[in-house]
Amino acid sequence: MSMPLDGLKVLDLSRVLAGPFAGRMLSDLGADVVKLEPPDGDLTRLWGRRIAGLPGYYVQQNAGKRNICVDLKAPAGSELARQLARRADILIENFRPGVMTRLGLEYARLAEANPGLIMLSISGFGADGPESGRAAYAPIIHAETGLVQGQAERTALENDGATIRPVELVTSLADTSAGLHGLVATLAALHQRHGTGLGQHIDLAMVDATLVTDDRAHYFLDDVGWSLPVNAEVWDTAGGQLMISADFRHVWKQLVRLCGVEDPTPAGAELAEKIRLRRAAVWRFFNETLKDRAQVIEALDRMNLAWGDVRTREQSRDLPTVVHRGSIAEVDDRAGGTRPVPQSPYRMSGAETGIRGGAPFLGEHNREVLGEWLGMDDRAAGRFADVLHAEPLPEGATP
Repeated sequence: MSMPLDGLKVLDLSRVLAGPFAGRMLSDLGADVVKLEPPDGDLTRLWGRRIAGLPGYYVQQNAGKRNICVDLKAPAGSELARQLARRADILIENFRPGVMTRLGLEYARLAEANPGLIMLSISGFGADGPESGRAAYAPIIHAETGLVQGQAERTALENDGATIRPVELVTSLADTSAGLHGLVATLAALHQRHGTGLGQHIDLAMVDATLVTDDRAHYFLDDVGWSLPVNAEVWDTAGGQLMISADFRHVWKQLVRLCGVEDPTPAGAELAEKIRLRRAAVWRFFNETLKDRAQVIEALDRMNLAWGDVRTREQSRDLPTVVHRGSIAEVDDRAGGTRPVPQSPYRMSGAETGIRGGAPFLGEHNREVLGEWLGMDDRAAGRFADVLHAEPLPEGATP
């Protein structure tokens, strides 16, 4: 079977995560994604375990892409980028607003030569407005949109109101949600182009993507605050620590109705005392009445409650579903072996999808891309020798 985006050309000028993640998913869907990097490389070439000189973070977001290294600050470099943009269907960038204009790569200019071009621009605070010039990585957006403080407040609720110092989330949610929303917008623009023949510029702000992805946003928009039921908790049980996803009130009713737990609260008890006594009864049931994991799981399943083991990230690789679905792929590590990388989640009945190879070295495909996209032979490409760069392959690396 063919891949859904076979034949599409994507020029990926983005770096770190939001843009590269969108580009990685386009590659996994079949597009020819060419990552254009500056001579000093993407910052993520410094992060993670290095194999054949390629660190894990960079590999995860750029596997399956090709790479061309161009100095965009030089006039000849920006001219070469414009030539590549003329051949591209999609261009991805996540510079601060204004940078593309300074480089001579603003959408209006590129669209004059390529009216069908779709350009996805991802920034922290949007293309215009009072904060458009601010630097923004995911942690900044997490803090500004209330996720960091909300996480601390939620943790405090589960620790009897103790003061909890806000800390960053353990995943770059603002980046990946922006990348995915950018992917949706890009594919929508691609669909519209089939009818109009014209591309368009997509201005996607990480702030917008984070707010619309936050399923709890309605609480603060409706001025409810955090006076909401706790719908998921980690419980200590005879079967280990388990995440139970259910309102405690529902759990209590199920325990009384199906498991014979008796209500210990006296008539007329205050609400706080009623909750304390019932929670103590629940703890005794799951840790004393039930003796082992099998009994705990049987009781949870009898009550039709969703539960999950609290695993480490390392242990998540052994989750039966992850193994069954191949959610972790093995790709060429460029050193004669393979390394694990998360697989894209798309499973289609009529098309092939998935990660298509390892990550590229800096400037590895300079001549190849210039030949295929622009029809340049070595002599023509030589005009740009001063702005093209390529790192030598590390010792032991495979081409």
